[in-house]
Amino acid sequence: MDLASLEIFRAVVEEGGVTRAAARLHRVQSNVTTRIRQLESSLGVELFLRDGKRMVLTPAGKTLSDYARRVLDLAEEARQAVLPAKPQGRLRIASMESTAASRLPAMLAAYHQAWPDVQLELVTCTTRQAMQALARFEVDCAFVAEPLDDPALAWLPAYQEELVLVAHERHAPIHSAADLETRTMLAFESGCNYRARLEAWFGASDSLPRRVLELGSYHAIIACAAAGIGVAIVPRSVLGLYRDLPKISIHGLGPAGQVCTLLAWHPAMASTALGALADTFRASQPGLATVA
Repeated sequence: MDLASLEIFRAVVEEGGVTRAAARLHRVQSNVTTRIRQLESSLGVELFLRDGKRMVLTPAGKTLSDYARRVLDLAEEARQAVLPAKPQGRLRIASMESTAASRLPAMLAAYHQAWPDVQLELVTCTTRQAMQALARFEVDCAFVAEPLDDPALAWLPAYQEELVLVAHERHAPIHSAADLETRTMLAFESGCNYRARLEAWFGASDSLPRRVLELGSYHAIIACAAAGIGVAIVPRSVLGLYRDLPKISIHGLGPAGQVCTLLAWHPAMASTALGALADTFRASQPGLATVA
């Protein structure tokens, strides 16, 4: 006796017969009849008296009808508790610092206004750390830089970023690592996707940075670049946050500077709160599909 059989049984009771129950359930009549007979066989009792096209509940059928209503109502209550129709509960988000600073504030403010019953939690970390947090189910979703190497994750594009090199204000134009006055690299700790891209940029010129100065924020990175300590790779959106930008020079990377920020999650962590977040990006990009 499963929920589907009870649902069919309840429909026959409420509709007074197989024909209308089948139409209500979008099933063929023979299927409804077969499921009712299977239910009777599993219980070892007749549930209906057949009087032509009329189906009258037997005493056993009347008893089951009450239980079926309560069981189905309880099952729906459980479904709503596990996967509520309205977004609610906690939504834990991991994000690269650049995305958290430049992209997420306005989006999360709008999300919170639309779904105030969702408790938002945001932690900033490198792409590698975010991927590890997803694997350990410590967060529900993460904003990470492409590419996404874990085939178990679902994802969709969130933001298109332009990465640029920054150096001190009077630095000559930079086209390759050979143009650098100093080969000191300013970056976040290992595991940062943008740091890996800067290392690849050095490698394209068969040149390695002489020194890596690891810093914990873009404010520190940009300040050190302005002071002439080294060169850094920074999303242009982060530079746009400054009201008074330090005196730096900005150098484009061309196609190599184009990178997509992805919203990634494990399908097992799907919820209505996460679904509402994903829908925000689908709405901004018509035709966008989730990739799993």
